[in-house]
Amino acid sequence: MGNIVTHRGRVLRTERLSAHLIRVVLGGEGLREFAVGPYSDSYVKLVFRQPGVEYPEPFDVAEIRQTLPRDQWPATRTYTVRAFDPAGPEMTIDFVYHGDSGLAGPWAAAAQPGDELAILGPGGAYAPDPGADWHLLVGDESALPAIAASVEQLPEGAVARVFVEIAGPGEELKLTPPAGDVEVVWVDRREERYGRALVEAVTSLELPPGRGQAFVHGEANWVKELRRHLRQERGMTPAQLSISGYWRYGSNEDGWQAAKAEFNRRVMQEQEGEQPGSA
Repeated sequence: MGNIVTHRGRVLRTERLSAHLIRVVLGGEGLREFAVGPYSDSYVKLVFRQPGVEYPEPFDVAEIRQTLPRDQWPATRTYTVRAFDPAGPEMTIDFVYHGDSGLAGPWAAAAQPGDELAILGPGGAYAPDPGADWHLLVGDESALPAIAASVEQLPEGAVARVFVEIAGPGEELKLTPPAGDVEVVWVDRREERYGRALVEAVTSLELPPGRGQAFVHGEANWVKELRRHLRQERGMTPAQLSISGYWRYGSNEDGWQAAKAEFNRRVMQEQEGEQPGSA
């Protein structure tokens, strides 16, 4: 993300999109200098203060990391910017919610207008290529905001196949693609392992002809399976792919980020002949 710049967002309103998805809209003058880039997967780091730690004001993450011991640093969680309106300014972020577990989900569930949150970013690397003959977008709930934003950025007349794994009926969201050949498949996870049904749906897919572009993000283990499939069986090159494990089953974000580089290194070793990329 380059230099650390701390923005401040104030909760304007919240909305329950489904049983497991909560939308929070942030605004205020603390976002006036925030600017999102051209990417449909633009993301930010949300900063959560540790209880019982007294932080210097104004709250500045760069200063905190210079002056306080590491065990007192605030926690960060990575989230896609679902939408940003600089005129407001207003930033929309959708949170996956699984009850009282975790950090960001419970915060979103309890958020009230006026609550403040520090924000770092943005980052990002993907946007639909208007020169691609077709687009493949695959993800679970963690990638749904980026997929929804990417669908909206598809060029007019685009050919796209979209697969989103959800916990069950009622978790579907309305996606708004431009006019074109866009098929959206909601894959019901039910009680199966994360990604199993999703991998089966994608590997059995008959892809359109021509040169495609794929966006595949979600739980790291099934992402690894689809990366291998797209590279080895579909013949897609790294330049055609945006692939990343947003999270890993059994790990929180802190644990996953600490282990991610080694996980990716092993993936690259397993997939002979590939260069390190974003997976």
